[in-house]
Amino acid sequence: MAVRPQESPAAARAAGKPFRRVLLKLSGEALMGPRPYGLDSETIDELAREIADVAGVTELAVVVGAGNLYRGLEASAGGMDRATADYMGMLATVINALALQDALERAGAETRVQSALDIADVAEPYIRRRAIRHLEKRRVVIFAAGTGNPFFTTDTAAALRALEIGAAAILMAKHGARGVYSADPNTDSSAEFIPELTHREAIERGLRVMDTTALSLCMDNDLPIYVFGSGEGNLRRVVDGERVGTIIANGEGTA
Repeated sequence: MAVRPQESPAAARAAGKPFRRVLLKLSGEALMGPRPYGLDSETIDELAREIADVAGVTELAVVVGAGNLYRGLEASAGGMDRATADYMGMLATVINALALQDALERAGAETRVQSALDIADVAEPYIRRRAIRHLEKRRVVIFAAGTGNPFFTTDTAAALRALEIGAAAILMAKHGARGVYSADPNTDSSAEFIPELTHREAIERGLRVMDTTALSLCMDNDLPIYVFGSGEGNLRRVVDGERVGTIIANGEGTA
């Protein structure tokens, strides 16, 4: 049960076929809909239907954040021990993963939640080969608890898991943004939309797409990142080969 070679995004597009395997990175904010925090059932159900639809054409894994429930960095800034705060954030991602799993199964998808922290009563432990086997059986695998280590974000977890399972790309569904901008469009009216750029450009320009560790990991391993707005069927459109949002890649990934 070895990881098959990654499929070139450009080759997949030229052949007119969807990616063979992808990892979807969801922010916690994508689950809260119009609420100021927490979980919005209608938003999650809509997202689950879209993910279930995509799972019918490609092998799909998901990493979910926890910004809708808890932010370790903010707690750390308030005086809490950083490692403790990060572990609390990891547990919050488990809550989001279980909520997403429930919605996905009601939408008809078969799922598994794998946690980097040992929570055997509610999730499988993360085992790379088992995760790959689930994907081969067209189960949606939701990776929870980040990397299982403090000081690493769920962005880094997404990059790490994508590489471990041999995903062809990371898909980032952003809440309230159509892709990558030169600045925060919510605070800077002059911010310009960027349709494509390289990982190095994203790092050097300080664009807040993913944290630097995650971007460097993707750059070093030629893993493209597709950033697009959540909703409106964008996930299926990206998987099917449409140019939606921003592509971050080293060379041929932007072809």
